[in-house]
Amino acid sequence: MIKVLIAEDSGVTAMLLKAVIESQPDMEVVGVAEDGRKAVAMAAELKPDLVTMDVRMPVMDGLEATREIMENDPRPIVVVSAHVNDEELKVTFRALEVGALTVLEKPHDFMDPGAERRRLDFIATLRAMAETRVVRRRRAAAPARERATFATAKTSPQACELIAIGCSTGGPQALQEILGSFADALIAPIVVVQHISAGFIGGMISWMQRATPLHLKLAQDGERLDVGTVYFAPDDRHLLVQRAGEALVCRLTKTPPVNLFRPSATPLMKSVADACPANSLGVLLSGMGQDGAEGMLAMRRAGCHTVVQDKSSSVVFGMPKAALDLEAVERVINLADMSDYLTRIAGVAGRKAGTA
Repeated sequence: MIKVLIAEDSGVTAMLLKAVIESQPDMEVVGVAEDGRKAVAMAAELKPDLVTMDVRMPVMDGLEATREIMENDPRPIVVVSAHVNDEELKVTFRALEVGALTVLEKPHDFMDPGAERRRLDFIATLRAMAETRVVRRRRAAAPARERATFATAKTSPQACELIAIGCSTGGPQALQEILGSFADALIAPIVVVQHISAGFIGGMISWMQRATPLHLKLAQDGERLDVGTVYFAPDDRHLLVQRAGEALVCRLTKTPPVNLFRPSATPLMKSVADACPANSLGVLLSGMGQDGAEGMLAMRRAGCHTVVQDKSSSVVFGMPKAALDLEAVERVINLADMSDYLTRIAGVAGRKAGTA
């Protein structure tokens, strides 16, 4: 039985969360905390398998409650946010920095046509997060990890034109670490599909932007891909890449979902395989499910270089494992080494690829 503690100051929302969770025979709500201070105390007392954490609460907000739980008695924590304004989004994503595993949208109306799908996704994420191993977080910085040394991959492109990244649960933390590790702009532009609840992608970009010298933005249909820029797929649109002469441009479409997702990493990577075969890099980071695996296989068959985040550093190893199962992957890289590896393959401004 998965024991869940709900931290939520709204009685109505707490009742709805409880009903959704306890609709599952293997899940039970062991307590409801109306403020962050109670959430910390109840987490220590009840030892839940999972905590759902509201962001805005009296006495102590969800960010500080998450920080204290992860420092003193770590538990898997899922932030459940209404994304009502920019300030709440900032706090929401800061909770990931202190140890929360992922962010979900608060359930609201389960009577509309998409309600059942959202409910199933919500439950599936909670169940997966309850099984995730978490570690104690300290306020002091951890000692620097020795960086791995890489030889240039034998199958790496002669000139990397583009990096395509797909990720889901655990992706925001992984992306922040990778993008925040670059001291200079990469020669190759980056295109990203991140599975996240509608309304959260803009807040995620703002949260990441303060940590990286690269320019982060939502992709726009028809715009040219430029060096030093990271383009994210917007809500409810597939992001594709097409060649226009010597340039690469973004294309946004509303074709049917792929692997139940729109945006999906698979059509992005397939479009990259078509637009710049042998001259691009495909990356799958932490994430649930198998989205992106077939797209990565298309990239590898087109002569592109393909890498995935390793299991030990992934919050969820689903997407990388699915690509490995298809034999679509050339390298498996620990998250701490990923930015160095991408720099080695793509190079940075003023430095040739393969000479990092």
